[in-house]
Amino acid sequence: MKKNMGTIDKTIRILVAVIVVVLYFTNVISGVLAIILLALSAIFVVTSLISFCPLYMPLGLSTRKKE
Repeated sequence: MKKNMGTIDKTIRILVAVIVVVLYFTNVISGVLAIILLALSAIFVVTSLISFCPLYMPLGLSTRKKE
């Protein structure tokens, strides 16, 4: 896996995940929507930690700066 995520991309994904978790624990979101958003948040966190987004690969996208 070649890294294809930049720092800003990873930061935004982590922030979105944190916001979703806070909304869930404050009971702002619940039910099926909450489960879907929590699953998406988990995916955001994992992809941020490994700096690789599988959806970027077929599209040829990369938010990582060239070295």
